[in-house]
Amino acid sequence: MNTPVAPSVDVIIPVYNAAELTRRCIDSAVTVLGQSIRTIYIQDDASDPETCAMLDNLRYQQLHVHHAPENQGFGKSVNDAAARSDADFVLVLNSDTEIHENFLPLLCEAFADDAELAVISPVQDNFSRSKLECYQRRSGGYIATYRFQGYAFLIRRALFVAIGGFDAQFGRGYFEDTDLGRRLIQQGWRMGVHPDACIHHTGGASFGRGRPYRLLAQRNRALYLSRYPEARRNILLVSGPCTLADLSVQLADSIDQVLRQGGGIHWLTPLPLPQLSCLQMRNGTASIKMAIKLMLRGRSRVDKRISAVWILPGAPVLLQILLVLFARVRKLEIRKWEAGQSELAQRLSDPLQDLSEKPALKQVITKQSSD
Repeated sequence: MNTPVAPSVDVIIPVYNAAELTRRCIDSAVTVLGQSIRTIYIQDDASDPETCAMLDNLRYQQLHVHHAPENQGFGKSVNDAAARSDADFVLVLNSDTEIHENFLPLLCEAFADDAELAVISPVQDNFSRSKLECYQRRSGGYIATYRFQGYAFLIRRALFVAIGGFDAQFGRGYFEDTDLGRRLIQQGWRMGVHPDACIHHTGGASFGRGRPYRLLAQRNRALYLSRYPEARRNILLVSGPCTLADLSVQLADSIDQVLRQGGGIHWLTPLPLPQLSCLQMRNGTASIKMAIKLMLRGRSRVDKRISAVWILPGAPVLLQILLVLFARVRKLEIRKWEAGQSELAQRLSDPLQDLSEKPALKQVITKQSSD
């Protein structure tokens, strides 16, 4: 019996200033990942003299440092480094990340279990592990996401090159990763975050959080939304006590379409939902306080605002009235989902009945299990 050959992995670290954080990132990659990786490609993006000197003084044998003559931006730097690699996968790390555990075996196992998985990331250590427990896990143990974040990710190198890598139009940073994710989803690939893999991410090391950051983010957000206007959709869904399995096929498909286009679902229920389908689906208490909080969000961010209110049977009456009034004032879409109401009422009145006996619900369950 032949032993499966482990996939080859190269590491790519684009660097712009932040010498001390960059040194920690490189040290941790060498020390923790060890024999799991081959070459570490450092793409220096015309950093300051201190950072350049630090990189040149490193003596790790597997390190390849390239100094770009001018600042090209995160996306172009990663593209150039990926073109020099011939590995099966590349692990791309922001220079302000630090690895404390070897998560590569977990991420590689996910790829082995799911041939349609394009890219997977470890969880940032500031994300509460308890918040991840309610999300469905796919084959390979990961949680689905439809908004790719490039702080640290393992991707199929040949696919990354074939799709054109990051779009250089995004320049020095921000939203080039989200744009790449949209293109992968459009081609039928999957993306994930592995809740059992963790990485430390400082954030904002290259540009900080001041005016340069805000201007770059604002410009690139506008470019991204001009390409994918449906990514602005944020649906406030309010219901009585039900779960994903109780949704009609039509509603389940409509929710899936919003998520796949880069939008979000904020689902308010009387009791916490036991399962959510992906990281862009969030659950809160069906209360007036929570509804007002969501309706007032995103004053300066059009992509964060609630764009439609969907009301399911069994939603609290006072909450329905409030949301309808608010939506009319804001001129938002209001949709009442009556289809499937008889199925839901039957399910709630007879909780012991086998779900598989209900044709509409059986289609939802079959679809979810096949996913």
